[in-house]
Amino acid sequence: MSVIEKVPPMSAGEPAKALWISTVAFTLCFAVWTIFAIIGIRIKQELNLNEAEFGLLIGTPVLTGSLVRIVLGIWTGRYGGRLVYTLTMLAAAVATFLLSYAHTYTQMLIAGLGVGLAGGSFAVGVAYVSPFFPAEKQGTALGIFGAGNVGAAVTKFAAPFVLLAWGWQAVAEIWAVCLALMAIVFWFTTTDDPAFRLRRERGVASKSLAQEFAPLRNVQVWRFSLYYFFAFGGFVALSLWLPRYLVGVYGFNLETAGMVAAAYSIPGSIFRAFGGVLSDKKGARSVMYAMLAVSAVATLILSLPATTITPVIFIVVIFVLGFFMSLGKAAVFKHIPAYYPESVGAVGGIVGMMGGLGGFILPIAFGLLKDMTGLWSSCFLLLFAIVAISLVWMHLSVKQLSRQGHSAPVAAT
Repeated sequence: MSVIEKVPPMSAGEPAKALWISTVAFTLCFAVWTIFAIIGIRIKQELNLNEAEFGLLIGTPVLTGSLVRIVLGIWTGRYGGRLVYTLTMLAAAVATFLLSYAHTYTQMLIAGLGVGLAGGSFAVGVAYVSPFFPAEKQGTALGIFGAGNVGAAVTKFAAPFVLLAWGWQAVAEIWAVCLALMAIVFWFTTTDDPAFRLRRERGVASKSLAQEFAPLRNVQVWRFSLYYFFAFGGFVALSLWLPRYLVGVYGFNLETAGMVAAAYSIPGSIFRAFGGVLSDKKGARSVMYAMLAVSAVATLILSLPATTITPVIFIVVIFVLGFFMSLGKAAVFKHIPAYYPESVGAVGGIVGMMGGLGGFILPIAFGLLKDMTGLWSSCFLLLFAIVAISLVWMHLSVKQLSRQGHSAPVAAT
């Protein structure tokens, strides 16, 4: 039996408390992580950046937040999520505050690397929250936690008004202060996760790096990573790119573009909790099939020339796409504790890293495609190609498993 299953006794409200405080913290982290989606547009105007430079600017925090996820996931297993989560938030808050003092493009990129630490909090939260819950409830719990993605909508709603009133520097400073205060609240209101407490009480030695990374030799982990590259990476990329898309295609002002982009971000975040519930009840594989199929249709529609799609149709299709991506994000992480209960930190870190890299690579690719083709809708054609490959790979893998007579964990089927 795994160390996660043999957990110390907990008070009745301890799991719920850990979950909800972690979710609020992740919401603020995500708001900070996507801050360039709004202030980046003003910075683009001030520095006269082209589309590719703008894509790199908004993607830089995502790069850091992606690459550190596997390290933070492993550290969470070794040192406990309570400590690692708190320090991650404090470090990101300092970097975000210093961003307000950046003046050149290079300085912005360097500051953006520090801001990106906020995105690494996801791997910490997954490894911290999951041991509080039994396997049959982990999909729901991680879905609720992942709904902290709604922080992107918080930034889109609030940041434009702060920016217009006091400038983009004020956005960075206010967001930084809020995150630092959340780190303090988190430290004083949470406890160490039960799996970490058990290891500490029994004096269990930490795994070697070879043991930590052993599951990564399984191609299945990389298949899960591709799913998350689309479901989460595509979500982050569109969260960052949509304001610019709406301004460029439909001529919206920044405030309106932020509001409309939030219509995508909100269902793409809040309904992740619903995706976790569905994954617990219907099976993560069924949810993944639905997500990939509907996303393929949605991205194919949006791949049509932008001038042929009215703003109303665009918003409706984006809403649908965001909703189903949210289900897929939850389903992917339902698989991880089911298949790799002893390596949630490492496997969750690598899958989260690949998803985050999608959020970094895709905005840059969107900008490059726009510069090369002149077509705004080229970004959706790229997303269609990714989701189509994911759907085919998943179907072929499932058929192969069926032929070989292999069974999946009940929680993931």
